[in-house]
Amino acid sequence: MASSVCVSSLVVDEIKRIVKSSEIMKEDDAKWPQKNKDGRQESNANTEMQTAKIGSLIDVTESADPEGLRVFYYLVQDLKALVFSLTSLHFKIKPIS
Repeated sequence: MASSVCVSSLVVDEIKRIVKSSEIMKEDDAKWPQKNKDGRQESNANTEMQTAKIGSLIDVTESADPEGLRVFYYLVQDLKALVFSLTSLHFKIKPIS
């Protein structure tokens, strides 16, 4: 089942800011673990980067490119935090009657 969401331009701008400040576009995924049956994480804004599902920082530190993968890991964590915050706010805000 596919889900979709509509967000304002402010949310899109914030996502762009987070991605830009992470400097992920300077990284190369050539040495990252290949996607597998457990899942994949990817970004395809201007470039596409793929890696296997990252369970924890231990997976990052044991990889062939721990520095580059760490940047990607924290970017994903920041984006997840933003999405969870927006979702939480959506259900907490009561419409004005």
